[in-house]
Amino acid sequence: MALNVVMLGPPGAGKGTQAERFATTHALPKISTGDILRESVQAGTDLGRVAKTTMDAGQLVGDDVMIGIVRERLERPDTRAGFVLDGFPRTVPQATALDTIMDGRGPLVVIDIVVPEDVLLRRLAARRICGNCGVNALIEWTTACGNCGGTLITRTDDGVEIVRDRLKVYHHSTRPIVEFYSGRPTFRVIDGNQPPDVVTVAMDRAICEASSLTAPAKEVRL
Repeated sequence: MALNVVMLGPPGAGKGTQAERFATTHALPKISTGDILRESVQAGTDLGRVAKTTMDAGQLVGDDVMIGIVRERLERPDTRAGFVLDGFPRTVPQATALDTIMDGRGPLVVIDIVVPEDVLLRRLAARRICGNCGVNALIEWTTACGNCGGTLITRTDDGVEIVRDRLKVYHHSTRPIVEFYSGRPTFRVIDGNQPPDVVTVAMDRAICEASSLTAPAKEVRL
């Protein structure tokens, strides 16, 4: 059975790091809509120019664009055994569209990583991105990109005021997704205000449990 995972949580919750770790451990493709959009920005495409303006302002790219990108990506052969989706869905219409895309592909395990807002602000102020390839830096990368070796720099959308705006957008537009998924037996909540390795263990356990479809929705805290 395919192992299909969606990562939820506010900016700075550690979704990217944990998604990368889980995908690597289980030999699944990590699909980050943020990475796809940043690639478009670097390439200077029409979508990239629209996305750059939107992301620099701390806003979210429109549903139609994101749904189309994800639908195309999930049609590729490497997702047949499953995937780890980071950054989608971010709105209820996107979540509804994902249900349609997933028809006949097995259960969708949804992980929500929760972190207090004051911790998020501190994390985001210290977050870095590769100045060369645009990939978000993982915790393991201290000064250089583990993907291409480029220099790590501060993201343009991680300024204090923009971060506050992004969190407001998240709570307004994205938190309703938690309500959309919370009643499902494959939904799990993870306490992200812990050391990354502890979060990794909790998430791996929660996903493996939820994929069995036998346990009720619950919160996992170690």
